[in-house]
Amino acid sequence: MLKLNVVILAAGAGKRMQSSIPKVMHTLGGIPLLMHVINTARLLKPDRICVVIGHGGDLIRQSIVGADLVWAKQEHQLGTGHAVMQAQSYLDKEGATLILYGDVPLVSLDTLQRLITSTQEKHCALLSAFVENPSGYGRIVRNSETKAITMIVEQKDATLDQQNICEINTGIMLVPNAYLHQWLPRIGNSNAQCEYYLTDIIAMAVKEGIPVDSKQPDNYWEIIGVNNKRQLAELERIFQLERANKLMEQGVYLVDPARIDIRGELICGLEVEIDVNCVFEGIVNLHNNVRIGPNCILKNVVVDEGAIIAPYSLIEDAKIGAKCRIGPYARIRPGTRLLEEVHIGNFVEVKNSQIARRSKANHLSYIGDSIIGENVNIGAGTITCNYDGVNKHQTIIEDDVFVGSDTQLVAPIRISKGSTIGAGSTITKDTPEGALTLSRARQISYFEWKRPTKTKS
Repeated sequence: MLKLNVVILAAGAGKRMQSSIPKVMHTLGGIPLLMHVINTARLLKPDRICVVIGHGGDLIRQSIVGADLVWAKQEHQLGTGHAVMQAQSYLDKEGATLILYGDVPLVSLDTLQRLITSTQEKHCALLSAFVENPSGYGRIVRNSETKAITMIVEQKDATLDQQNICEINTGIMLVPNAYLHQWLPRIGNSNAQCEYYLTDIIAMAVKEGIPVDSKQPDNYWEIIGVNNKRQLAELERIFQLERANKLMEQGVYLVDPARIDIRGELICGLEVEIDVNCVFEGIVNLHNNVRIGPNCILKNVVVDEGAIIAPYSLIEDAKIGAKCRIGPYARIRPGTRLLEEVHIGNFVEVKNSQIARRSKANHLSYIGDSIIGENVNIGAGTITCNYDGVNKHQTIIEDDVFVGSDTQLVAPIRISKGSTIGAGSTITKDTPEGALTLSRARQISYFEWKRPTKTKS
């Protein structure tokens, strides 16, 4: 088996991004560009992954961790050849090195495996692509008769004839380490940009009679790099559409595949329906027959079979039970667990609470740090007063409780089984089982009272 090293070039400042964040740390689908590349590289099971960092290197290392990663520092960005030189000491003497780029996030595992497995042991290989507009890319120059690759010429160094070549160098290449150790010290910077081009080693290979193989990616977007915010946004839409297509191939019904954002991992069962403009972050698991209405945001959520999430609902770090109905305009905060057939309605917020089967809070309520039993009705405008300004306290509502509208439950408190709380009450003490409990001021009417009127000026 080939001993494989991977070098990922991630040292560029990315000035065109107009950002203080290192270019490779900008996100695509909620994941840093560099992390996409590292994740794909890991699937190749290489012996070593070396990431070459420069601008913002400390932030990159703090944000991306892994015992399988080694880091090389490129103090001055003097070209791709110079960047790989910084990684040279980490490369094995045998095997081959695959060169990848931290700002080219979508190159696929299949494409890289094909590049590796189809290349003979003592050959070099590169990933090329045919594009309609090759401007800005290095051109692949081939022998007119044998069609063998003879060199790669950069845009600024290309002749007019060479600039008309539509086969471009993606920068991704596979080089035997024995050659790489010989050629890296010989790369010069006698070119229009006074940089050390990694592509010069292709000319060295040709000069020494070493064949240079080439492969093309499965999809054109695999070789697209990110240099500015516009390109990042364009690649985001490509990425999201590809993910949407895979979901639809699995049977998920998307009302509009162009209007979904998956910023993590979305796992779907059978007969799942997702309406427009929904955002999924972290790991979201939608079981069979789940329906998600438009404009919802779900982050690290499990939604059990048959649940319905109505429009404009926000759910984070929670578990939604089977046949629950959430929203519209509901907010489910971290630590919440809803069991089967719970209803959480419009403008209801639930935080760090467990609500048992067939209980409901349908309107304008806040439930925090609570344990609620089965068949409980929470009336409109109910608030669990769980925070005393310093500490959080728990509210326990047992089975078959009816809480009237506009009620404040001042925690810590227990509302016993079968209790009824009269509307407009402020409850500060535990209630007895099965009783009606209420607390209201005496209603008074003043017949001599006159409504204020505006004073004439």
